[in-house]
Amino acid sequence: MDYVSTRGSAPSLDFAGATLAGLASDGGLYVPREWPSFSTAEIAAMAGLPYAELAQRIMQPFVGDSLTPEKLLELTTAAYGRFAHKAVTPLEQFDEQHWLLELFHGPTLAFKDVALQLLGLLFEEFLGRGDQNLTIVGATSGDTGSAAIDAVAGRAKVDIFMLHPKGRVSDVQRRQMTTVLAPNVHNIAIEDATFDDAQAIVKRMFNDAAMTSRFNIGAVNSINWARLMAQVVYYFAAGLQLGAPHRPVAFSVPTGNFGDVFAGYVAAKMGLPIAKLIVATNVNDILHRALSTGDYSQGTVTPTAAPSMDIQVSSNFERLLFDVGGRDGLALAAQMHGFEASKAMQLTNAQREGAASLFASRRADTDDMSQAIRWAWENCAELIDPHTAIGLHAARVADLPRDVPIVTLATAHPAKFPDAVERATGQRPELPARVGDLFDREERCVDLPGDYDAIAEYVAAHAVPKI
Repeated sequence: MDYVSTRGSAPSLDFAGATLAGLASDGGLYVPREWPSFSTAEIAAMAGLPYAELAQRIMQPFVGDSLTPEKLLELTTAAYGRFAHKAVTPLEQFDEQHWLLELFHGPTLAFKDVALQLLGLLFEEFLGRGDQNLTIVGATSGDTGSAAIDAVAGRAKVDIFMLHPKGRVSDVQRRQMTTVLAPNVHNIAIEDATFDDAQAIVKRMFNDAAMTSRFNIGAVNSINWARLMAQVVYYFAAGLQLGAPHRPVAFSVPTGNFGDVFAGYVAAKMGLPIAKLIVATNVNDILHRALSTGDYSQGTVTPTAAPSMDIQVSSNFERLLFDVGGRDGLALAAQMHGFEASKAMQLTNAQREGAASLFASRRADTDDMSQAIRWAWENCAELIDPHTAIGLHAARVADLPRDVPIVTLATAHPAKFPDAVERATGQRPELPARVGDLFDREERCVDLPGDYDAIAEYVAAHAVPKI
C-alpha cells in the first residue's frame, strides 16, 4: 500500500513513511492510493473478535509491508491493554433506535486515545529502525494534546511540542497536558489565540524549509493518516455488534476537524454498510454549511462549552473533497490555495453530490446541547459531555427509518466538562479514580504570543536536530 498527497505533487510514501511524515511536502494530506475492501463474508467473520484482533484485521491492508501481521497485533494488543474497559469501545443503549459508543475509556478519557495510544507505539517502532529523532509539533483544542502527550511521554527519539489556545480549553484538558513532566514534553499556551491560529502555525512549520531542513517534523493531529486508520476500527466494532454486514447502521459524530467522521467514510469504502454519517456541529458550523449549501467559508470562532469543536477550518475535510471530487490533486491544490487566500470557497457539483450520498449534517446551539445532556440523564440515567450531546441532538432529529440503529459517538468522559454537565443536570460528574489526583499535580507550560517566529524559535531551541 502506498500513499499519495491530496494536492498531487508530493512523492508517494509507504505506510511507515506517511506515518513519520504527517503532512505531505506539498501541503496536502496523505491518503491510500486506493481503498482496500472486505467482502460481506469477510466482515461477518470478524464478529466477536477481541478489539485488538479486530484492529489488526482492519488495519493490515493499510500497513502493507511496513509491519507483519504478528507485529501489528503485538502493537494493537499493547495499545488497547491500557483501556479501562475490556471491550475498549463499548456500546450502551439509549432506547429502541439510539445507541452510545463510549470512546473515552483510554488513559486521558477521550476518543483520541483510541488512535494515539497506537500512534505512539508506531512512532517508536519506526524510529527504532534508524538513528533519527522525531520532532512532533501539534495543535489542540483540548483532547488531542493530552492523548498525544500521554502516548509519547518518555519515549526515545521523540520530542513533542503541543500548542493550545490559552484559556480556551477546560481545566481538566489543560492539566492533563501540563502535568506531564517528562523531559520530551513541551506545552505551549498561545496567548490571544484560537485553535485555528494554532493549527495554522503548525501547518506553516511543516512548510518552512528553514525548520524542515534542520528537524524531522512529524504530526499527531488527525492530518496524520495513521491516526485516522486506527479510528476506522470502532465503526466496524459497533456495526458488527448491531448486525453488520447484514444490517446498515447510521452514526452521528460530533465534529470539529472532520477526522473522526472521515474514518467512518473510510469504513464505508471498505464495505461496512453505513446508512448515513451525520456530521454534528456546534455554532461553529462551517462543515454544516459546506455539506448543506456548498459554502465552505471561514467565520469567526465562537467559544462554547464544547471547545474541541470551536473550529472554523476543518483540516480533514480536504481528504473528503479529494476523494469525492475525482482524486485530482492539482485541481484540489488550486482550490485549497484559493481558500487559504480568501477564507472562502464553494464546493464543486461533484464534491457536493459525492458527499451527499453518505453524509448529512446538523447544527446544535447551546440550548440544543443542554437539552440533549438533560434528556440523556433524565431518560437514560447517562451523563454525557457537551460534545457527545451535540452528536446526540443531531441523532435524535435525524430523519432515518426506525429500523436503522443510530450510534452517537461519545467522544469524551463527562468529567472533563463538569460545569456544563452540572448546569444541565444538577449532577457533577467525578473523574475516574485513575486520574482523580489530577488537580494536585504540578503543572509545566510556557506562554508564548501567537507569532510564528516566536513559536519556531522556541521549538528550534529545544528540539533535537537531524543527524
